[in-house]
Amino acid sequence: MIFIRSLVFLLLQIVITPLYAVMAILTFPFPPITRYRLISGWALIILWLLRVLCGIRMEVRGAENIPAQPCVVLCKHQSAWETIALQKVFPPQVWVLKRELLWLPFFGWGLAMTSPVAIRRSNGREAIRQLLSQGKQRLAQGFCVVIFPEGTRIPYGQRGKYKSGGAQLAVASGAPVVPVAHNAGKLWGKNSFLKSPGLITMSIGQPIDPQGLKADEINQRVEQWIETEITQLP
Repeated sequence: MIFIRSLVFLLLQIVITPLYAVMAILTFPFPPITRYRLISGWALIILWLLRVLCGIRMEVRGAENIPAQPCVVLCKHQSAWETIALQKVFPPQVWVLKRELLWLPFFGWGLAMTSPVAIRRSNGREAIRQLLSQGKQRLAQGFCVVIFPEGTRIPYGQRGKYKSGGAQLAVASGAPVVPVAHNAGKLWGKNSFLKSPGLITMSIGQPIDPQGLKADEINQRVEQWIETEITQLP
């Protein structure tokens, strides 16, 4: 049954995504935040399909910790789920991602319309300069900047190396840092076709004011909170 439900979900996703991508491209004349609000409707549809077809529900803890002003969101990366769910939970946002994703047919074209910070990971110093420059620009435009500090999806129960780029952006811009933990990898694992029914919990930590802190200090606080919080999720 899980296989059949996952297959139906995948087929519908294959149908819906190109259609939404075409719509996303047509939003080009609109301001960036307006484009985002229109395009992020795709995420709401996908979350609904996950709940109806795959039985994946979600709960959010700590939503009151989301600041009123644009912030730097540092999120655990276990699954594709959080890239979708963050769009429902947080205000308008842009992601820091590898630029190769923008080359994907349809999905990447639509993604490009959301004003991401698309970096070339192989060029470390240039990537950091781009992150700081474009990240500050996006924050000034009213976007939150979402970064997965581990850089790639890490299987549930494991920990990757937390990179400090997001913390550096917070120090450079003065924007608060919001850590996010979740347990999505239990139900929808890294690169997994199968999606098991159940409840995914997303926990949002208290914002960290970067004033007077070094990037490494912020990064350590984020890592400690996220990894500790995950062990306390159901």
